[in-house]
Amino acid sequence: MSSRRSNGTVTGVVALSISLVALVALTFVPTPYVIQRPGPVYDTLGTARSADGTEVPLIEVDGATTYPTAGALDLTTVQVIGNRERTPTWFELAMAWTDPTRAVVPIDSVFPQGVSSDERDERNAALMVDSQHEATAAALTELGYDVGAKVRVVEAVDDSPAQGELEADDLVLAIDGTPVDSATRLRDAIQEADGAEVTLTVERDGEEKQIAITPEKSTDAAGDEVWLIGIVLTTDYDFPVDVRLQLDNVGGPSAGMMFALGIIDTLTPGELNGGKRIAGTGTIDAAGAVGPIGGIRQKLYGARDAGATVFLAPEENCDEVVGHVPDGLQVFRTGTLEESLDILEVVADGGDTSKLPVCTANR
Repeated sequence: MSSRRSNGTVTGVVALSISLVALVALTFVPTPYVIQRPGPVYDTLGTARSADGTEVPLIEVDGATTYPTAGALDLTTVQVIGNRERTPTWFELAMAWTDPTRAVVPIDSVFPQGVSSDERDERNAALMVDSQHEATAAALTELGYDVGAKVRVVEAVDDSPAQGELEADDLVLAIDGTPVDSATRLRDAIQEADGAEVTLTVERDGEEKQIAITPEKSTDAAGDEVWLIGIVLTTDYDFPVDVRLQLDNVGGPSAGMMFALGIIDTLTPGELNGGKRIAGTGTIDAAGAVGPIGGIRQKLYGARDAGATVFLAPEENCDEVVGHVPDGLQVFRTGTLEESLDILEVVADGGDTSKLPVCTANR
């Protein structure tokens, strides 16, 4: 009897030891995931700490009358735990899987193969700069300013229809005779051609040229078929008002819509938000189209925890919003800057928010 208990005890100790060794081993085994969690929230109407440690306004304007603001128009961010050099442990992943404020995502979706953390940071910083330009253009256009948009070719992609036809620094003036004032409108015109040859009017070295190109079919990141001619574009603006957007240590394009709203609030009388704390997210282009972003669920929790009661979400993120809205937060969907302004008008006036657009299961 004693011997059997002794053997059982030994077996239990051995099993426990093996489990502990396995657990310790798993701690050091690289995992193919990273964790997303709510990041800092920044009020576009307020200040943030700069690289040298001083507090600076997120939005500064010269060359136009500005007006007092109140409340907050918060842009939301996401922090990533882990990278290719140090991935989260399996224990950390298990804890994140049970936490509704966090998300476990494949590492390739955040850190693509062959791209270092420094390279990713540089790309995100560039995207933030482009986003700020687009936000300024969208806001000033909404206010009736001419922003002098010029669409410029950065490069023609190798083995694409544009290779050998378009060159870096070409200004794209028109497509099939229709003036081009944004990269978005150029892309839309290419899609509308549905594979047919298009003629671009470009300015090169001070001379206008007519260049015919036939788009080719491709697949975008969402798996949708699109027509491409194979060019990387940028848009230059000649802003009549000097708008400076200052935010260090935040990358990516997802702050665009909230910056645009902050600029409009700064340049117009009254309080766009009715003095309330309102948060949101979404890319924006110069035409005012609001686009989807990543980490929407974490941004919802980050906004709620910062004290926001209303959140503006891109309509293309609605499938991720439904069923994941934290208590105490109203979420309204938006697809354009104009729709966002309409929502804010109702909220600011204390109107009937039950009629405002929300995310549903099929949208």
